[in-house]
Amino acid sequence: MDTSYPREDHLPALSHKREPSATGLMPPLPRDHLVWSIFNTIYMNFCCLGFVALAFSVKARDRRVAGDVEAARRFSSKAKCYNALATAGSVVLPLLLVALVITGVIHLSKLAQESVGFFTYQFGPSDEEDK
Repeated sequence: MDTSYPREDHLPALSHKREPSATGLMPPLPRDHLVWSIFNTIYMNFCCLGFVALAFSVKARDRRVAGDVEAARRFSSKAKCYNALATAGSVVLPLLLVALVITGVIHLSKLAQESVGFFTYQFGPSDEEDK
């Protein structure tokens, strides 16, 4: 005879005291970062990292709805990392490019000013001195 399941006659009697709810003890559900992922996918899709973040965000939302909090937390963490990489790459790289262009223009303008004397130097006597 299998008695591995609890039987009705052995259940503890329910008391009328209010016990703390289980929802108060549970940690909050993980965020899925879906809006951030959509923003990165549409506006700043650096090396398709925004699309990868969107995929992990959708997976995190699906796992959260299914009740698998641990898997949702893993997918949420990956989505957050890819979103951070996409945002950093899409903000830092253009700023770095602008800084390099400005530095190059300044360097070339100084080089042009210094070389003006070289190109105006006359190696031989001019035509007016010969006459």
